[in-house]
Amino acid sequence: MAAAAALEAVAPTGALWGLVHDFVMGQQEGPADQVAADVKSGSYTVLQVVEALGSSLENPEPPTRARGIQLLSQVLLQCHSLLLEKEVVHLILFYENRLKDHHLVIPSVLQGLRALSLCVVLPPGLAVSVLKAIFQEVHVQSLPQVDRHVVYSIITNFMRTREEELKGLGADFTFGFIQVMDGEKDPRNLLVAFRIVHDLISRDYSLGPFVEELFEVTSCYFPIDFTPPPNDPHGIQREDLILSLRAVLASTPQFAEFLLPLLIEKVDSEILSAKLDSLQTLNACCAVYGQKELKDFLPSLWASIRREVFQTASERVEAEGLAALHSLTACLSRSVLRADAEDLLDSFLSSILQDCRHHLCEPDMKLVWPSAKLLQAAAGASARACEHITNNVLPLLLEQFHKHSQSNQRRTILEMILGFLKLQQKWSYEDKGERPLSGFKDQLCSLVFMSLTDSSAQLQLVGIRTLTVLGSQPDLLSSGDLELAVGHLYRLSFLEEDSQSWVAALEASGTLAMLYPVAFISHLVPKLAEELCMGELDLAKEPAPTKCSRHLRCLQALSAVSAHPSIVKETLPLLLRHLYQMNKGNMAAGPSEVIAVCQSLQQVAEKCQLDPESCWYFHQTAIPCLLALAVQASMPEEHSVTRKVLLEDEVLAAMVSVIGTATTHVSPDLAAQSVARIVPLFLDGNISCLPENSFPCRFQPFQDGSSGQRRLVALLMAFVCSLPRNVEIPQLNQLMRELLELSCCHSCPFSSTAAAKCFAGLLNKHPAGQQLDEFLQLAVDKVEARLGSGPCRSQAFTLLLWVTKALVLRYHPLGSCLTERLMGLLSDPELGPAAADGFSLLMSDCTDVLTRAGHAEVRIMFRQRFFTDNVPALVQGFHAAPQDVKPNYLKGLSHVLNRLPKPVLLPELPTLLSLLLEALSCPDCVVQLSTLSCLQPLLLEAPQVMSLHVDTLVTKFLNLSSSPSMAVRIAALQCMHALTRLPAPVLLPYKTQVIRALAKPLDDKKRLVRKEAVSARGEWFLLGSPGS
Repeated sequence: MAAAAALEAVAPTGALWGLVHDFVMGQQEGPADQVAADVKSGSYTVLQVVEALGSSLENPEPPTRARGIQLLSQVLLQCHSLLLEKEVVHLILFYENRLKDHHLVIPSVLQGLRALSLCVVLPPGLAVSVLKAIFQEVHVQSLPQVDRHVVYSIITNFMRTREEELKGLGADFTFGFIQVMDGEKDPRNLLVAFRIVHDLISRDYSLGPFVEELFEVTSCYFPIDFTPPPNDPHGIQREDLILSLRAVLASTPQFAEFLLPLLIEKVDSEILSAKLDSLQTLNACCAVYGQKELKDFLPSLWASIRREVFQTASERVEAEGLAALHSLTACLSRSVLRADAEDLLDSFLSSILQDCRHHLCEPDMKLVWPSAKLLQAAAGASARACEHITNNVLPLLLEQFHKHSQSNQRRTILEMILGFLKLQQKWSYEDKGERPLSGFKDQLCSLVFMSLTDSSAQLQLVGIRTLTVLGSQPDLLSSGDLELAVGHLYRLSFLEEDSQSWVAALEASGTLAMLYPVAFISHLVPKLAEELCMGELDLAKEPAPTKCSRHLRCLQALSAVSAHPSIVKETLPLLLRHLYQMNKGNMAAGPSEVIAVCQSLQQVAEKCQLDPESCWYFHQTAIPCLLALAVQASMPEEHSVTRKVLLEDEVLAAMVSVIGTATTHVSPDLAAQSVARIVPLFLDGNISCLPENSFPCRFQPFQDGSSGQRRLVALLMAFVCSLPRNVEIPQLNQLMRELLELSCCHSCPFSSTAAAKCFAGLLNKHPAGQQLDEFLQLAVDKVEARLGSGPCRSQAFTLLLWVTKALVLRYHPLGSCLTERLMGLLSDPELGPAAADGFSLLMSDCTDVLTRAGHAEVRIMFRQRFFTDNVPALVQGFHAAPQDVKPNYLKGLSHVLNRLPKPVLLPELPTLLSLLLEALSCPDCVVQLSTLSCLQPLLLEAPQVMSLHVDTLVTKFLNLSSSPSMAVRIAALQCMHALTRLPAPVLLPYKTQVIRALAKPLDDKKRLVRKEAVSARGEWFLLGSPGS
């Protein structure tokens, strides 16, 4: 038995010796991993490995000793977690001793120490011992990059796990690291070294007398001018080094006396990157510096920043200079002062004012704006700075405004005033009397009102913006000021000459109405109501175009000021009453006038979405009124032409937008109340929910109602398809069957389409289950029954299309089957072109139904999934189709690809490009336009693939530049322009041909075509020239 046990003990040792021999003497690398694996599995211990290495570790030849230590180090790197404390002690002593060995041995020794630095059981004191030995025995910068990186790793590991021990070394640790880092050049090592220096400072290691040495050893790399080599596997960018070094330099105020002169020197240099880096570093330093650090350098810093902003040709340098000035001022503002200390902020701001103030008196000179920007950068840093500069600058600017009479000069001065006023919004003042603007309020208002009455539209625009900012100051404007302001905005809203001024006036009215609803209710809404009444009288007298324009402006003004709940309660009844007056029949209101009212209502509805109370008020006020007007217009006994205007397609579409917008944000509880009244109106003719419910006959849009009544299903669609998904719809089963029946009615295409969309919208939101399956089966049966032959084929196809879209959006399995059915129709002689266009609908976002805003279930990747599932079948169908049907497949494919995210399309481009090029030869203008829209971005994003087909592309684009369709001509010329982004050597053979061919569209009868031709031809002229 004893003999057997002895044999078992010897066997593994013999195998271990063989592995050691293969590694050390045989120069094989594999045995190291095998030994480590055996140690981890328990076959050997680390002690046995050391014993097996005995002769190698003591070999007189340095290469042999190095191989032996290398094997041990590689094993320790994989097995350091298995070591016992006693083993770690002995190994540390061994490795420390070997640091005195031959230089060939040192790299392997450092690897071993790195492994031991990771040991959790490392006894106290040994980390300090190891670092002292490295600092004393190893000249780190003479080592290769990899070995230097190992030293940094050892230091990093110990700083992470033995911080208190290292701090016990005091400044000796800092000095030792300085010696290690001094002279480092490799960017991989510098990133680690900068991180170590940052940790030294941020974790409060003692720097002792070595602050300047530590600064010198890091600042010698400033500014970073590293350019990464091409195809760098390490991925280190210049920006990485810049940010890492900046974090070091800006980490402590102790560097200030050394760093600030360096930054000033680099800002004053001629190197753009050095200027930018220095200003950004100064900006970062201001976050940790105080007045003490900055005091001696403020004049030089200000001089350098001023020079850069005044003289630089680089916008980036100017922006960084202004940011640095802002940070400097903020730093001086937040420093806590002793009672007897000098306040550097006042003296610093006085210097800025002294150097910049006089330039503000010269609005035509080039230094006026740099000076204003400098003052505004400083003023924006703190409330104190803002007050100091505002009190000095505003009186001067107000005086200058009155001194200069030219509008362009006044505009410049007012824009500067506006900049200073905007800064006031950053600071809050508890005491109204403390506000810097309080003393200038009357002068500012007078100046603004003067600007608003000036003949210059540009000065008016600045005046409007200034009025908005003044109004945003809490409690600044008096009631009299507000009345005047509202009067000016009212006047500007009806200016005929300049569109910019009235648009700006509307925007300002909306902003100020939110802040001062009482003033607008008192002074503006009554004027608009009067204007609206005058508009009604004008419409009754066959209005002139100018009066129509005033009517439109009045509607826009009403919607613009409806920014506050209390104002909505005034403006909404006005708009609805106006719509009612139009419906009475005594006004010559055409579709455009009614649509304008609906658009204003929709804008009010959008504003109400921000406030739940306003949203519900609009919903319960506007929707019943709109429905009542529409129902009244749909009554067959009524013969008024104006009433019938409400039933026209575009007017109903405008009403759909209003109802949808008014419904999407209503809470589920309140929506449930509304749906309980509106659905019975359409199904049962229950008109009790309408404000005016005395109609000459019943409202029965589904039960053999008139075509006018059936058209109102579009309004039902807008309502039910905008409800939250968790709102239960009453009588849903009956409603779905009625919609399904109406969707295949051929007498009114508008009604049947609205019913199909409504049915699809409800299907999309319906939860999965038996009822959904029943609805789907009804729809499929109805489609198959009517799609075969008969007068309802077109309506059945529309139903199929919308149901398919509803299911595709929610990833329903039946969506794939219906898409296949749609593809089958591409070969249909009658429905083939419509089926091809149907793919555009499937891939597009709708505006009235099946929208995310309307709570439809729209999966985020539905287009990508549709592409993956169906494009191969489309391509296969194209190749198998007869020649006369191929255009339908090309059109469908073009629609799918045109709406696909380009990152998804690019990998498939090589296989699909030939089909896209063939689609350009299709005579259908829709196919041509869709394909051109798809190809243009691909020319920019996949030039290498597109270059292979340049001959075909040039020929087809030039042919299409003479297309009868203006949109196709424009798109073709845009593609010719995009072609110039392909490699020049590929294009140069075609240059002469293209320039000659593009001369023709230069004489096109359409200005937009000529514009694109000039742009494209100019790029082809420049092709191949230097710098192109």
